[in-house]
Amino acid sequence: MSGSTSIAPGVASTTTGHRALWLPGLAFAAGGAVAATVVAAAADAAGVSLEIAGEPIPLLGFTQLAFVFSVVGVALAAAFRRWSGRPARAFVRTTVALVALSLLPDLLTPDVDAVTRVTLFATHIAVAAIVIPGLRSRLR
Repeated sequence: MSGSTSIAPGVASTTTGHRALWLPGLAFAAGGAVAATVVAAAADAAGVSLEIAGEPIPLLGFTQLAFVFSVVGVALAAAFRRWSGRPARAFVRTTVALVALSLLPDLLTPDVDAVTRVTLFATHIAVAAIVIPGLRSRLR
């Protein structure tokens, strides 16, 4: 394969000149999902209600949503890498804004006590603290 480099026996990468993004991105997404789950599990163990409008949020729900939205972040990073002159800057600005927007439903839902609200915020921040810097480092 012309223009590609081997990343493992029998596997070629066409990321000439670019650091790999998708595989580490999925690892960051998994790490963020674990972080969200750990925060939620710790809060649950401490007696914090993980209920919204009387409906419990299952721990696996934190894992799944954190992973799915983190993969969206990986796709954004890939898009910025391809179409932006300053991909790391564009990625960080966009994802920080998206994290802020992701807090709004937790903030505006009326049937959530303050401790639960803080826990929900903490899950978002835990994911962002892993995924955003990790992906940003791959965009330099």
